[in-house]
Amino acid sequence: MATFLSCVFILFFLCFYVVSPIEAQTGGFSVELIHRDSPKSPFYNSSETPYQRLRDALTRSLNRLNHFNQNSSISSSKASQADIIPNNANYLIRISIGTPPTERLAVADTGSDLIWTQCEPCPPSQCYMQDSPLFDPKMSSTYKSLPCSSSQCASLNQKSCSGVNCQYSVSYGDGSFSNGNLATETVTLGSTTGQAVALPGITFGCGTNNGGLFNSKTTGIVGLGGGDISLISQMRTTIAGKFSYCLVPVSSTKINFGTNGIVSGPGVVSTPLTKAKTFYVLTIDAISVGNQRLGVSTPDIVIDSGTTLTFLPQGYNSNLLSVMSSMIEAQPVADPTGSLELCYSFNSLSQVPEVTIHFRGADVKLSPSNFFVKVSEDIVCSVFTGTNSVPIYGNIMQTNFLVGYDIEQQTVSFKPTDCTKQ
Repeated sequence: MATFLSCVFILFFLCFYVVSPIEAQTGGFSVELIHRDSPKSPFYNSSETPYQRLRDALTRSLNRLNHFNQNSSISSSKASQADIIPNNANYLIRISIGTPPTERLAVADTGSDLIWTQCEPCPPSQCYMQDSPLFDPKMSSTYKSLPCSSSQCASLNQKSCSGVNCQYSVSYGDGSFSNGNLATETVTLGSTTGQAVALPGITFGCGTNNGGLFNSKTTGIVGLGGGDISLISQMRTTIAGKFSYCLVPVSSTKINFGTNGIVSGPGVVSTPLTKAKTFYVLTIDAISVGNQRLGVSTPDIVIDSGTTLTFLPQGYNSNLLSVMSSMIEAQPVADPTGSLELCYSFNSLSQVPEVTIHFRGADVKLSPSNFFVKVSEDIVCSVFTGTNSVPIYGNIMQTNFLVGYDIEQQTVSFKPTDCTKQ
C-alpha cells in the first residue's frame, strides 16, 4: 500500500511540475541564463577583481572573433557554425536530457545550432574530461537514433553513415570537435517559475568522440542560432517563433520564450532580421556620434550575446573613433589590457558624446556604459573595435536593453530597460 501511495505521489508531482509544450506556448516561460563570471557559475572565482573578469571576457571576445571564417558571407546560407568557438561564449544554461531526465550544464550559444552532449560509451581517449557523468542513452526510454534518410541528417553540413544511423561531425576554429550519433530525445528546460517544460523529439548530438579546449565544468553546447536544428528552430511552433533576453553586466539573467518573449510598449523599435543560417544578422545604415552621422558601406552585422565587444570594419571603426575623440575634451591614454583602441583616464562618462546606432528602421540610442567600459579604477575604453573579419554587435552594447527576436516576423526589437529588475 505504501509503495502504491508513493507511486501516486510521484505521478502527481510530475504532472504538477512538468509543463507540456502546448501549455508553454499558451503562457510562455523563461529559463535562467547563467553568466560564466557570476557566483552561480562553476567558473566563478571570488578572488578575481571585476577588471580581471572583464579582461578575460575581452580575451574570449577576441578569440571568438578570430575564428569566424573570413571568407564566408554572414548573409549566406553556407555560413557555418563551426567557424566560431562556442566555448568562448559568456552564458551557460541548465537543461535535462532523456527520460528520466539527466541534468546537463552546457554553453548557451546564439552563434551555433547543434545541441550536443558527451555520451556513453566514450573511453577517456575519445572524450574530454568532464566533472559530471556522461549521458547514457541506454538508460533513457525516449532516445531514438536518426537514420541517414532523415531530414535532420540532411540539414547537417558534416555527416556520415554508420549502417542506417546518421553520424554528425562538427569542428570549431580552435581545433575542438565533437562527433557522434544524431538522435532525438526529450529535452526538459527548468523555467524560472519552478515548472519544467518538456520538449519531446528534440534533435541532438550524442557525442562519443569529442576533444579540444572544452572545459570539464560543461557538458556540451546548446545551439540557439537560426539554423534548422538549433533549439530555437526546433521550438519554433511551441514558442510562436519568439524569444528575448535582457542582459546585465557579469550577472545571470533570463531567456524568455513564447508570450514571455514578446517585446512591446513605449520605447520599442524594431529592425528587419536578415535571413541567414545560424547567425542572426541585422542591417546598420549609420552610426551617429553627437550630431555627426557616419554612413556604413558594409551594413550587415551579426548580433551575438556571446561576444563582449562590438566589431566594425577596420576603416570605418577608425573614422568613428576619430570623430568620437574629437568630441571628448581629454587626452587619450593607452589601454592597459592592450585590446582596445580608444581609452581615457577619467571616472565619469559625462564627457562622452551621445551615440545612436541607426539600424534599418530602428534608431537605438546608447547609454555611455554601452560603448565605454571601465578596464581599471581610473581608465575607461570604448568597446568599438576594428576588424577585417565579420562585424559583430556585442553584448555590452545590448546591456540594459530588452532584446526580442521574432523568427516568424523576421524582426529584432530593442527596448531600453533596467535589466536588473527583469
